[in-house]
Amino acid sequence: MAKMKIAVLISGRGSNLQSLIDACADDGFPAEIAVVIANRPDAKGLQRADEAGIDAKIIDHTAFPTRETFEDMLHATLVTAKVQLVCLAGFMRLLNAGFVNRWRDRMINIHPSLLPAFRGLHTQERAIESGVRYTGCTIHFVRQEMDDGPIILQAVCPIRPDDTADELTARVLDLEHRIYPEAVRLIARGKVRVHGNRALIKDCEWQQNCLINPMIGG
Repeated sequence: MAKMKIAVLISGRGSNLQSLIDACADDGFPAEIAVVIANRPDAKGLQRADEAGIDAKIIDHTAFPTRETFEDMLHATLVTAKVQLVCLAGFMRLLNAGFVNRWRDRMINIHPSLLPAFRGLHTQERAIESGVRYTGCTIHFVRQEMDDGPIILQAVCPIRPDDTADELTARVLDLEHRIYPEAVRLIARGKVRVHGNRALIKDCEWQQNCLINPMIGG
């Protein structure tokens, strides 16, 4: 069975890219990275792609007169590479509705919070300041609104009373690296279907246990 061709779009160090590279190195994984695209020429993730022998391209958004012309080039590059699924992995550019709609239900993103909570930046600082007991990360299909769209997977991380933003970020990042490949696996195996605002997943085990933080004493 042919593997699903994916593209990974990055702007920075590419740690989630690396998790996908590692997953795709397994012969049994149902997807392969057709191309890595960075909108910044200094993105460190480009080196990860090069070391893995993956085609990597720089499409510098500053070289285009408008956002639309940048996105047209981005779209053309994805089509040329016969990409079936676009994976945003630390891609720090907002995409216009036209581009999002071209790739509707074929583009996913990872966000370091339990959406719909804490959209945008500085998520862990805001989670700590708000006093919530849990945070985490979310894989979702992309929609026009920032950090919005049908949720595919979430992972939960407890917040400790002495957590710093850096400590919490590191623990959430570890969860990101675990769930991004799993989301791609589910999609590539045809187990995910979008219905309205929900992503429906078949043939999976669902957690039944309740989580309480802090634990209630006797």
